[in-house]
Amino acid sequence: MATFDPPKSYMMPTFFGPRYTGNKSTGWYRDVTAMTVAYRTDRAKLQKLLPEGFTASDPAIITVTYACNKDIDWLAGRGYNLIGVHASVSFAGNNDHLTGQLALVMWENLCDPIITGRELQGIPKLYASIPEHKILNGQWLAHAEHFDNPIVKISIADLTSVPLDQVEANRAQTKETQNPMGYRYIPGMLGYGEGFGHATHFPSENHLTEVQLGTPRVDWSTLTWEQNPTQFHIVNALAELPIEDYVAGIVTKGSTNLILPDRLPRALS
Repeated sequence: MATFDPPKSYMMPTFFGPRYTGNKSTGWYRDVTAMTVAYRTDRAKLQKLLPEGFTASDPAIITVTYACNKDIDWLAGRGYNLIGVHASVSFAGNNDHLTGQLALVMWENLCDPIITGRELQGIPKLYASIPEHKILNGQWLAHAEHFDNPIVKISIADLTSVPLDQVEANRAQTKETQNPMGYRYIPGMLGYGEGFGHATHFPSENHLTEVQLGTPRVDWSTLTWEQNPTQFHIVNALAELPIEDYVAGIVTKGSTNLILPDRLPRALS
């Protein structure tokens, strides 16, 4: 009979034992190029999307980030691309009170990090086709699509470099409000009936080697069920959040560590 060893990490299928964790499978993403666009939106409309315990910030900020991740330790040097959507929020539980960013959805173009992030960290991940970014006449471009229909397009133009010491000073000032959060939901059978959900916290560290600011733009699609039967309601809900004005457009290069021994991902209460 198969038995579980609590100190080890298990995911379905569990029949074959725990997944490998060791010196080779660190949380380092050694080569990350990212595009980040932030904009203000309608706070009341955003609040309707948030689970219990979360409150939209004032002003309400949506952040859309594309990342080209290469040389990832836990994938034995492989990589993948993602586009994530986060909302600036505060969380108030019985024991935890945090200010940070709630992952609303994250599209990725590789199955392995999707399953791992959903099951272990409560990050709401989905699959999409996300080609590597392009640079045309100085403008950075990225997009995601599914079933050959567009989900979102991101662009940043007119880039200018920012001194790294200035970036680090700003991050130090806002450190207490940079808490990445998610909501881990385990549904009932077939998705019906009572499920189980809780907020999560998954700290990370970014080590930047290059930062540029530019003029941002985000274009959300409006889809039908026939175009994207499994995701159209998600894309349409994001498209309905108005872009009142853009806050930032940032292009960065560097590395990211997702496993911090002194601050491991945990459930919030």
